Amino acid sequence: MKVRAATEADLPAILAIYNHAVVHSTCTADYQPQTLAQRRQWFDVRVQAKLPVLVAVGEGGVVAGWASLNPFKERAGYRFTVENSVYIHPERRGQGIGKLLLEPLIAEARALGMHVIIAGIDSENAASIRLHERFGFRNVGHLPQVIYKFDRWLDVVYLQLSM
Repeated sequence: MKVRAATEADLPAILAIYNHAVVHSTCTADYQPQTLAQRRQWFDVRVQAKLPVLVAVGEGGVVAGWASLNPFKERAGYRFTVENSVYIHPERRGQGIGKLLLEPLIAEARALGMHVIIAGIDSENAASIRLHERFGFRNVGHLPQVIYKFDRWLDVVYLQLSM
């Protein structure tokens, strides 16, 4: 498995992984799958902001997962804080791909001079919480019932890594 910077050619695979999460999980608060045009716009925003989008690729160049740094807030005072995203293909979960992606993503944040990475995670997503804690993220907040998805209320925990 190799981790590299994503290219525009990776967007269909990134989109498929994200849309699976939209439809089948509480990893995202989105209800509707995105289009390729929407994902291309998402990608372009990160490229323009010089924020990394990484992919983990296996044999034959198949994308097994992706990770990105995202603007946390648009106000200038937040410019040294980013939020991360990590999504793994459903058939590849539990194989250490999240770890392969998160380590270089943190290194990219440091290289960009970021001070804090925030992870907002569904409180029931124990695997994602454990992954982030392994890299030194600590729980800094719990927001009860802030997401409504699949006919139920979900809590979000916020984990933070200070550089």
